[in-house]
Amino acid sequence: MALLRSLGSLLCLCAFRIPAGPGAAARGLDVASYRFSLTLIDALDTLLILGNVTEFQRVVAVLQEGLDFDIDVNASVFETNIRVVGGLLSAHLLSKKAGVEVEVGWPCSGPLLRLAEEAARKLLPAFQTPTGMPYGTVNLLHGVNPGETPVTCTAGIGTFIVEFATLSHLTGDPVFEDVARKALKALWKNRSDIGLVGNHIDVVTAKWVAQDAGIGAGVDSYFEYLVKGAILLQDKELMSMFLEYNKAIKNYTKFDDWYLWVQMYKGTVSMPVFQSLEAYWPGLQSLIGDVDNAMRTFLNYYTVWKQFGGLPEFYNIPQGYTVDKREGYPLRPELIESAMYLYRATRDPILLELGRDAVESIEKISKVDCGFATIKDLRDHRLDNRMESFFLAETVKYLYLLFDPDNFIHNDGSDFDVVITPYGECILNAGGYVFNTEAHPIDPAALHCCRKRKEEQWEVEDLMQEFYSLQKKKKFPLKQTSDCAEGGCAKDPAGASLGGKKRNSKKSSHSLLSCPSQSFNSKLAVLGQVFLDNT
Repeated sequence: MALLRSLGSLLCLCAFRIPAGPGAAARGLDVASYRFSLTLIDALDTLLILGNVTEFQRVVAVLQEGLDFDIDVNASVFETNIRVVGGLLSAHLLSKKAGVEVEVGWPCSGPLLRLAEEAARKLLPAFQTPTGMPYGTVNLLHGVNPGETPVTCTAGIGTFIVEFATLSHLTGDPVFEDVARKALKALWKNRSDIGLVGNHIDVVTAKWVAQDAGIGAGVDSYFEYLVKGAILLQDKELMSMFLEYNKAIKNYTKFDDWYLWVQMYKGTVSMPVFQSLEAYWPGLQSLIGDVDNAMRTFLNYYTVWKQFGGLPEFYNIPQGYTVDKREGYPLRPELIESAMYLYRATRDPILLELGRDAVESIEKISKVDCGFATIKDLRDHRLDNRMESFFLAETVKYLYLLFDPDNFIHNDGSDFDVVITPYGECILNAGGYVFNTEAHPIDPAALHCCRKRKEEQWEVEDLMQEFYSLQKKKKFPLKQTSDCAEGGCAKDPAGASLGGKKRNSKKSSHSLLSCPSQSFNSKLAVLGQVFLDNT
């Protein structure tokens, strides 16, 4: 197909930057943040998935040499995480597969991992709130501005666990996963009595500012990350949270396989609209094995696509037409993403028809000399002078994967790599990749490669506690250090700790990732359902 053939060459146009425009301000992105070479990072793993290994290698070298986050820039915490941190982590984990020479200790070390960690540390000041829910914007040099608004959308609070947990597992620093979990639990704690969350909340007072509840803009990736975090971490608590939300969503927002917006405390309809961002939902349903409901909702959304040749940002369901000033289509990936997931689950050819329609529409309507332009108005197909980075990071990738059944991303565990790390052997590239909300694939097996670092730390502390306990029994006095004088003495194992931090000496009980050859509804991530019953 012409579009898919031309995408590889399009991705070689070197260091993209997002053009300035009103959409950028609406997403909380400062124009100066384009110095990130954001699109270059965002599109990097797409290069490898499309098979352009040499360009992947070149871009990695460019990023290692020139990327700098010590700049006076106000950046969206959410966008920087999903695009920059997520993109760098994915590229780091795919580097060896792309033929990049990796350093000793990879995947537990490496230049792209260090860049991802540096970017994430710039975001940590945003989480220093009374609730643990982050501010929406942070200055990369100075932290949170004194006058920063405390109002953040739900998705901007609950979309960190995939990237931050990956970072914690690879680096051994728990701070990233800890703040992400605290933010998730704060949202859970502040849900309404009928089990719904609103659209915007004050991160200082935990008061809901916008009380519209739905699955779309401002909320979407919070639900997505509960499921994907559960998959990535084999975490039943996160999955149970989502399943509880799912019940409330079905009870109050679902009508004839459409999902409307309702008042979060009463459940009364506030907006009878479908938003294009909601089209991720059928794909998410497929991940929990709810394929029949996913297909019915997908087909509703597909009728809108066929009506306009794309998905308008807002679609009035009762009227069957676009909403005023929301007629555009910025080449979003969500419906194509769901088609890719559902095709992996069902092999239903109607999903390939959507892929064909998408390719033909994008090629016919939006192609220009230097790329593919946002469609400003689907009614007359006028174009805007911009191309979003998610087109290359997500739309292109999901389209390609829909039509490429043999891509390494679809690996079913029959092929894998054994990597020797400082912490033992590690199995990588066996499949079950978890895509972050910007379509950056994370290999869940990689999270097990570096975990012995924490276990060994616990073993050292256990030995130290045994030593101090033995000294106490023998009535040998311990010398008090300066740390001890400040309240950080090591105490006996009966109830205290070393360095003032309580430590459970019991080792982690997480099972190692396995990739058994089983039916679709037993597999991980892009392959299907979440938890395996190995009993």
